[in-house]
Amino acid sequence: MTASPASAPARLLRRALHAPEADRANALPAGAWWLWALGLATAASRTTNPLLLGLLVGVAGYVVAARRTDAPWARSYGAFIKLGLFVVALRLVFSVFLGSQIPGTHTVFTLPELPLPDWAQGVRIGGRVTAEQLVFSLYDGMKLATLLICIGAANALANPARLLKSLPGALYEAGVAVVVAMTFAPNMVADVVRLRTARRLRGRPTGGVRAVAQIGLPVLEGALERSVAVAASMDARGYGRTAQVPAAVRHTTNVLTLGGLLGVCAGTYGLLAAQGAVYGLPLLLAGLVVAMAGLRLGGRRSVRTRYRPDRWGVRAWLVACSGAAVAAAMIWAGAVDPEALRPGVVPLTAPVLPLWPAAAALIGLLPALVAPVPPSNRAAADRPAQRGKEQA
Repeated sequence: MTASPASAPARLLRRALHAPEADRANALPAGAWWLWALGLATAASRTTNPLLLGLLVGVAGYVVAARRTDAPWARSYGAFIKLGLFVVALRLVFSVFLGSQIPGTHTVFTLPELPLPDWAQGVRIGGRVTAEQLVFSLYDGMKLATLLICIGAANALANPARLLKSLPGALYEAGVAVVVAMTFAPNMVADVVRLRTARRLRGRPTGGVRAVAQIGLPVLEGALERSVAVAASMDARGYGRTAQVPAAVRHTTNVLTLGGLLGVCAGTYGLLAAQGAVYGLPLLLAGLVVAMAGLRLGGRRSVRTRYRPDRWGVRAWLVACSGAAVAAAMIWAGAVDPEALRPGVVPLTAPVLPLWPAAAALIGLLPALVAPVPPSNRAAADRPAQRGKEQA
């Protein structure tokens, strides 16, 4: 029995989408994960619909669960989720005690109001708490929490060392500081988990003020030791050496880089703002072109070399473009139907899940299909199949 000709393209498509096992050669560049995560964060910034925000969090969480490794920085995603929940709770607490400008007619409860002087007009502490202001604060807090969770997904999936290696030579010094700052939270979370596990094995309590105080000192000590080790390794590798560049090239580099980065900041603000999507994208693209020209010239000062530079293959571009597609679709949906992305709270109405923005958010699941599978995840996925073969 021969297969039909129509099944041959289907087999080729399945073979192309079948994710290989990750190794040093085919690992995705860290920039691809960050572009994907920033695309999801941009989409989250365009909406306050809790259903869409929950869908974006689910997309980010599924990709992290499917493609994160066993590295220390990959364990920080749970900490970002807790931080997001804390932000939502803090936003609600501020709304309850400090009030809100959102008018409402459904009173939930009333707190004693603290009288304030005349110069503090417009600010109140206590008073009437309405359901409308609580719902508005909940939506606002969920948006900020989703942004944090998307950034946490990038921290859990991207290797900081590979991200530093992919930076242009002109940004190498600043990149070292940024990468060290980004790895502080994941490494601190890993140290806390390690110390709590050790205390649990010794039969000591892991909760309470006393336990936190006893864990905090070793965590700070470990951070200091890592800082000293990083400084020693950087000194041994000749960090800070620069080549001789003419003054005119230096000045041109500074002007192009600063102007381009200002354009990128203004364009990004336009994309994130509610009314700036029209001028935000052209300004962002122009800023990127100018900044890349400045970074190209500034790279002449760097005398460092790269060992095994990251290559952007088809899978890396698919991962990066999936996040960009989600952001572009959400921006377009906000221009076409803004009410669907920003449900009203006065009067109170139940949010509705818009079809096309929800379908666009699912594009963010593409990295879970095309990105190389970490060895630990591949073994976990193959274990049920192997068990079924043994039973058969």
